[in-house]
Amino acid sequence: MVGYRFPETGADDVTIKILFCGICHSDLHCARNEWGVTNYPIVPGHEIVGTVTKVGNNVSKFKEGDKVGVGVLVASCQKCESCQQGLENYCPNMILTYNSIDRDGTKTYGGYSDLIVVDQHYVLRFPDNMPLDAGAPLLCAGITVYSPMKYYGMTEPGKHLGVAGLGGLGHVAVKIGKAFGLKVTVISTSPKKESEAISKLGADAFLVSSDPAKVKAAMGTMDYIIDTVSAVHSLAPLLGLLKVNGKLVTVGLPEKPLEVPIFALVGARRLVGGSNIGGMKETQEMLDFCAKHNIAADIELVRMDQINTAIERLAKSDVKYRFVIDVGNSKLQ
Repeated sequence: MVGYRFPETGADDVTIKILFCGICHSDLHCARNEWGVTNYPIVPGHEIVGTVTKVGNNVSKFKEGDKVGVGVLVASCQKCESCQQGLENYCPNMILTYNSIDRDGTKTYGGYSDLIVVDQHYVLRFPDNMPLDAGAPLLCAGITVYSPMKYYGMTEPGKHLGVAGLGGLGHVAVKIGKAFGLKVTVISTSPKKESEAISKLGADAFLVSSDPAKVKAAMGTMDYIIDTVSAVHSLAPLLGLLKVNGKLVTVGLPEKPLEVPIFALVGARRLVGGSNIGGMKETQEMLDFCAKHNIAADIELVRMDQINTAIERLAKSDVKYRFVIDVGNSKLQ
C-alpha cells in the first residue's frame, strides 16, 4: 500500500473513516495504465462509503457520525458554465478522487484506504435505508447509467430498453430501468447469464448477441440501448436493434476507439451518445431514487489483502457483479 500523509481537515472539509469501497473497472484500467494516463503510485477507489469523523468550521451539511459517500470527483472550479449548471463532472478543471493533481499541487488518493478528506460540496449523504456495502458501487456504476437515462429521455414507462453487457454497470442499469417502468432486454454474448438476468435481476427478456437468428428477429425493436461493454466491440449490431429515432448511449470505456457505422445512423435517424457519471445534485438524486426503489448492487465482499486476486478476477469478468472492499473489517498495515 502506498504510504502518504492525509491532509488536514480544512474549513470546508469533511474527514471520513472509510468502511467500504467498490472496485470499479476503471480501477483495473488505471492500475494497469491501459488508458495511458496513470501517474504512479496510485491508490484507486472512487466508490467510497464511510462515517464522518470530523468536519471543518464552515461545514453545515454534515456532522460527526453521518453516513456519507464519495464518488468519482472531489473538486471542480465551481465557476465555469458546467459547474454553474450542476454539471461538475464536465468541468474542464475537474479533479478526480484518485490519479489527479489537487488544487494544492498534491496527488489525490482514493478509497483503498481507511481515511479520506473531501470538500463538503463533493460529499454525498447516504440514505438511511441504503446498505452501505451494496450501495457503494452506485457512486460510480449507479450514476453512470442513471444520468444518461435521465438526460436522453430513456425513462418513459413502457418503452423498450436494451442493456448491452451484464456486469457491474449493466446489472444496475437493469434495476434502474425496471424502476422507471421500462421493458428491459439484456444483450449479452453469454447464454449462461439468461436465467439470472431474468429471474434475479428482473429483466423481461434476454438476447444472445452471438445468435444471428435471434438478433435478426430483434432488429428494430428497441427504443433505447445503454451500452456498458468496456471491451472493444462493434456498434453496428446494436444500432440495428434500434427503432427509427432510437438512441444508443455508450458508457463503457474500451481502451481503443470504436467505429460508428454512419449508414446505420442516417438510415433510421438514430442517435449515438455518451455520458460521464453525473454532477453532485444528480448523484444525490440517484442515491435517493435507488433507496426509494430498494436498488443496490449485487456484490462480493473482499478484504484489503484480497484486492490483487479480486482485480485478476475482475479482468476475467469473474464477479457477480461488483467487488466491494470491506475496509472497516480489514487489517491495514
